[in-house]
Amino acid sequence: MTHAKICGITRLEDAQLAAELGAAFLGVVLWPNSPRATNLGFVRLLRRTLPKAGLVGVFVNPTAREVTEAYESGTRLVQIHGVVPEWVDYEPPVVIVRARTLDQIGVKTSEREEFILLDAHDPVKHGGTGKTIDWARAADVAKTRNVFLAGGLTPDNVRQAIAQVKPFAVDVASGVESAPGVKDHDKLRAFMAAVKESV
Repeated sequence: MTHAKICGITRLEDAQLAAELGAAFLGVVLWPNSPRATNLGFVRLLRRTLPKAGLVGVFVNPTAREVTEAYESGTRLVQIHGVVPEWVDYEPPVVIVRARTLDQIGVKTSEREEFILLDAHDPVKHGGTGKTIDWARAADVAKTRNVFLAGGLTPDNVRQAIAQVKPFAVDVASGVESAPGVKDHDKLRAFMAAVKESV
């Protein structure tokens, strides 16, 4: 079964619909330079409103303190682009989703790196580019790693992506938006329907 992560959530109504439609993960961007950036107050709101949601905090080069504060606010998974911070006494018990391009596949950088997110390379945006990656190469990675497949996924191509790559989860942001951080509910419904049809 392939799960779905709806990333770049900035509005409560989008999060509620994604959860209602069966998204296993909701991504909240905590990197201030992103057009989809939000804050810990919004994370706490989501945790109160959707207590069972799989909240994923998305960071670029975070400090250990930033990750800890996100965990205390309600995230349980941390998606890290760039450098993974050094952990002190292995607290808090977060799970790392390590963002990499296909040219950056290598050994784990932390024992907590349970998942790998494959996305198109962009040194400025760090995701949300709307560009697809080489699914054949991604499928090879997915044979041995728990992969979140990102990069240019839409309601129109996600079935093919799942069939070819067989990832643990598919990750979408721009493919279900009307503007950065604003989800198009018709596209979101269509995307989730396509994921469920692929199971």
